[in-house]
Formats: sequence, structure tokens, C-alpha cells
Amino acid sequence: MKQVINIILGIALFVLVVAAVAAIGEFAIGKQEKDESIQGQVEVEEYRVSFKIPGRIKNILVREGDHVRAGDRLAVLDAPDIEAKHDQATSVVDAATAMSDMANNGAREEQIRGARELWEQAKAAKEIMEKSYERVNRLYEGGVMTAQKRDETLAQYKAATAQCEAAKSQYDMAVKGAREEEKRAAAAKRSQAQGVVKEVNSYINETVQRAEFDGEVAAIYPKVGELVGSGSPVMTIAMMDDAWGTFNIREDKLKGIKIGSVITAFCPAFDKDIKLKVFAMKDQGTYATWKATKEKGQYDIKTFEVKARPVNAEEGLRPGMSLILNK
Repeated sequence: MKQVINIILGIALFVLVVAAVAAIGEFAIGKQEKDESIQGQVEVEEYRVSFKIPGRIKNILVREGDHVRAGDRLAVLDAPDIEAKHDQATSVVDAATAMSDMANNGAREEQIRGARELWEQAKAAKEIMEKSYERVNRLYEGGVMTAQKRDETLAQYKAATAQCEAAKSQYDMAVKGAREEEKRAAAAKRSQAQGVVKEVNSYINETVQRAEFDGEVAAIYPKVGELVGSGSPVMTIAMMDDAWGTFNIREDKLKGIKIGSVITAFCPAFDKDIKLKVFAMKDQGTYATWKATKEKGQYDIKTFEVKARPVNAEEGLRPGMSLILNK
């Protein structure tokens, strides 16, 4: 009998211990869920500075942490190949300009004067042959000159006339200059050469990188003297005026959070609460953090990225600072 009583007491004690442990666990889990907080961090907009052309870093004019304004010089690239191309392009422009001027201005005065003299000589020869033909023709009509002699004189007169017209054409061409087609072709060549110079000048301007917006130098990658490729980042500029908080929140914790809603987060760096206005929410996708709850509610809980900007300007917010969102 005593042994049976001991067994009953042992079973009862075991049940009490299990119940106590279950109660404590339930209380702890409930309190944990009740006091569960979501940690995020401060982010800022950044942009990378890079050169359009390859070359060697000649000088870096800023250091990490420096505040820069739009238009400030940041880095200088040494690109001797571009300078050589600029000299070549300039020479091509000079040659094309000379050809265009020659086409527009026409022949030189000496050439025009020479063409006119040849035309005058051809006119004189034509007049002489015209008179010779008239005399021979009168003699032929009088029966004194043979038909063959008259035909020979007529052929010489026609040849002199043709030479005179040819000389006149050469003179007119010298006065008028090149044809309109040749002028347009020369002008197009000059424009093409000028376009090459503009292109090379744009590359030369790329050898000096300037800040596009106000910000803070967050990181500098190459050292002075190192080679960088086209498009390789040289430094990162953080736009400190555009800061926001980002949180990864499970969808079962999104109650009351939507675009435009105001949330409150504790910032340990300032030891105070900051009001933030939600401006973006995005599904993190199936590859992101998610929680399986099929054993409870027969569905999986996905995670959303929530972004919110401070309602009031907060001086001193820096990337990486923690933000605690109590839910």
C-alpha cells in the first residue's frame, strides 16, 4: 500500500513539474512575442564616381570623410593618348578648313588672269580665222579659189571657234570657283573633323572628375599612380541629406504599416525616438528570409522591406546607425 502511494505521489509530482515548465515556457514565449522588436538601420543615397576613359590616376584631391559640393574637383586622370588624338584631330580640322576655304574662294587671281589671257588669245585667233574664211569664201565664189582650200579654211575657223569657247569656259570656271557639290563636300569634311575634335575634347574633360551633387566622400578605391579602366569606380559619394531607415518586417508584423503611415523608432545613437514616414514597401521575394508556420496556420510568412524617412530633419544621422521599431 505504501509503495502504491509513493508511485501516485511521484506521478503527481512529475505532472506538476511538467505543468510548471509548460506554464513558464508559455509565459516566456508570450512575453517575447509581446516585447519583440524589429531592428533596422539608417541608409543614405550614394553615387559612384568613375572615368569614362582608361588611364592612370594622376591625383586624388579629396580624402574619405571630406564634404564636397557639386562641381568640386575630385580626381585627375593622366591620359596622354587622348592628348595625342586631340593634336591629330586639330590638324585634320585645319586641313579640312583650308580645303573648304579654297572651294569657296575659287581660283587665285594669278590663275584667273592666266585663264583670261588664254581666252583673249583664243578670241584673237578666232577673229583672224573668221576673216580668213570670209576672204577665201569670196575668192571661191568668184571662181578663183578651189573648194578644197575653202573647206580647209572653214575647218580651221571652226577649230578656232571651239578653242575660244573652251578658253572661255576655263575662264568662267576660274572666276566662279568650285561647283556647289564640291563646296558642300568640303564643308561636310570640315564639319566631320570639327565633330571629332569635340569628341576628343569631351574625353579630355573626362580626365577631371567633379562632384555631381553635394555629399560626403564615403570611400576611395584606387591609389595615385594606379591604372583604372573605363567605368571603374574611383570613389563613392554619400548624399547625407537624403537619409532614411530600412527594416525587414515579417508580414504578420505589418499591421498598421502602409505607405504614408508614420512609425516611431528608437535610435540608440541619439538615445531618443524618431518619427518616420513610410515611403516604400517591397516584397523580399521567396529567396529572402521567411518563416514556416504550416504547423500552426497552414501558411508561410514572408518578409517585406519597409523604408521610411524622418518626418523632421535629424542632424547627425549616418549610414549604419541602428533603429529599433517596437511592435
